[in-house]
Amino acid sequence: MLSAATHATSSAKANFLYMRISGITIPNNKRLVYGLTALYGIGPARSASICKQAKVDTMIKVEALTEAQENALRAIIETIRLEGDLKRDVSGNIKRLKDIGAYRGTRHTRRLPARGQRTKTNSRTVRGNVRKTMGSGRRKVEKT
Repeated sequence: MLSAATHATSSAKANFLYMRISGITIPNNKRLVYGLTALYGIGPARSASICKQAKVDTMIKVEALTEAQENALRAIIETIRLEGDLKRDVSGNIKRLKDIGAYRGTRHTRRLPARGQRTKTNSRTVRGNVRKTMGSGRRKVEKT
């Protein structure tokens, strides 16, 4: 049984077609500037600049794109490092910091904030939400 996407022609777009870029499905019901953020490595600002380079309106819905617009977007996006390649680069950078013994590398190893944030009161979820505080300091006396 063939899927419905194989039967549609490029001239008559149906609602069940979807746009895929580098293996990720872009949501049909969202506007283009927000739909492109489904790709790892593309945020709102980069999405807007991609749309501007491709000369496509940012507020158009993904399902309303023409084949030419899709191909223009795809050509621009394929030049950007995204998804698996970007994740591999980031993990390689962190591994390099750990290997050379940099301060940021040791913070990553200990799973603590690496950018100078305070850890006395924040980052409790990373540390296991340990609260080492006393109550009022007075002990309750048992009545006998």
